[in-house]
Amino acid sequence: MTPAESAPGTPPGHIRSRLVVPVLAFCGMVVAVMQTLVVPLLPHVPELTGASPAAAGWLVTVTLLTGAVFTPVLGRVGDMYGKRRVLLASLGVLTLGSVLCAVSSDIGVLITGRALQGTALAVIPLGISIIRDELPAERVLPSIALMSSTLGIGAAIGLPLAAVVTENFDWHTMFWASAALGLLDLLLVLGIVPESGARSRGRFDVPGTLGLAAVLVGVLLVITQGSGWGWTSALTLGLLGASAAVGLLWGWYELRTTSPIMDLRVSARPAVLLTNVAALLIGFSFYANSLVTAQLVQEPTTTGYGLGASIVVSGICLLPGGLAMVALSPLSARISATYGPRTALALAAVVMTAGYLIRFFTSHSLWLIVAGATVVSCGTAIAYSALPVLVMRAVPVSETASANGLNTLMRSVGQASCSAVVTAVLARVTFVAAGRTAPTLHAYLLIFLIAAGAALAALVAALLLPSDRPGRRAPRDGDRSGGTVAVSTPTSTARGNA
Repeated sequence: MTPAESAPGTPPGHIRSRLVVPVLAFCGMVVAVMQTLVVPLLPHVPELTGASPAAAGWLVTVTLLTGAVFTPVLGRVGDMYGKRRVLLASLGVLTLGSVLCAVSSDIGVLITGRALQGTALAVIPLGISIIRDELPAERVLPSIALMSSTLGIGAAIGLPLAAVVTENFDWHTMFWASAALGLLDLLLVLGIVPESGARSRGRFDVPGTLGLAAVLVGVLLVITQGSGWGWTSALTLGLLGASAAVGLLWGWYELRTTSPIMDLRVSARPAVLLTNVAALLIGFSFYANSLVTAQLVQEPTTTGYGLGASIVVSGICLLPGGLAMVALSPLSARISATYGPRTALALAAVVMTAGYLIRFFTSHSLWLIVAGATVVSCGTAIAYSALPVLVMRAVPVSETASANGLNTLMRSVGQASCSAVVTAVLARVTFVAAGRTAPTLHAYLLIFLIAAGAALAALVAALLLPSDRPGRRAPRDGDRSGGTVAVSTPTSTARGNA
């Protein structure tokens, strides 16, 4: 019996077991909502706070940076010291960040609060790891599928909700609401989620953590700020060069230390490396769907293609996709269980490509735009359920959280890269309509083609993965052979979940 099972006030084991996944999934969705919370607010931040547009943009950038740095780090800490403990700490920091944003209109305080919110992105890989440790085998795949999809579900739900709040209430309201949700998450985790007994050995790698943080911050600053700084400016090139130099030193150190923050030998296995490459490409392709849909339908009718929709309508356009991701998570788990996660990932890439082809040819009708966006979301749901299973089949149990943290990080890097590409295309491929400079329809169509190309590249990565062979042994701690873990028995699990 785990400590959580015997703690006073904790529900009986069988009831708690049924509540663990809904609680963890709710935590994941709250975190995902936090990531997109300020997007509808950004155009209004300068007038609300007196900040410059560039400073306002940091409300999004800073969450990306802190999320990227803390997701793999907190995953490793969770593997070493307890996943539930780190999960609670992450939710506590999210709640604190929300309160800071709720009580102030100062841009410095807001950026600090958003930085604290960004650290909570680690909740998703930690939740996946708890599911693997605590649930019976027949429930693992569908539960992981739902937990992994919360990143997309929360984004799709968060945008319209934030838009409604922005248009109808004081803008601080959404931060008070997020603080309340964070507190609710804390209470639910304390009462329902057990602590995992699985631990990895060794000491925490402080030099490796600092090196990883320096590399990630440098690379992501180049990706997110390079367009404004100039891609060939001394600052951009200097930061990129410094990140590369630090990265080489960091890699040299990590290969020689006995307890690295990131096991590069494990990460270099084809099963792990190609899965992370696919995660980056899927993250890129998925994020284009979210970024472009809202802006496309809001373009004024004077452009000849815009629909002139309100910010609320533009957010609602993404809602069917979020609901489809919820509905598809059991099916996506069944696909992974029956045919293997490699096949599921390949299918997801094909569906996402088809969605962008629909979008390429149907960008003048609101309902067809929503249909195309929903198809892309369906493909994303299948991909997001397959990626953590592929990771867990290739790493030891004691490295589950850190390995899934790296995979989540790669999705974030893909999203950051997508944001930079979308911004550059929409800023450069323009024309003048009714005295206003606006992106051309061809700019949007080009983005759809680029996103479809990223999905096709993810398909190639999926096809290059080692074939699914059920029943292979799980890697043991310290194992460098590259064996994989059978998370569940494929066909029997699928039937058991029917």
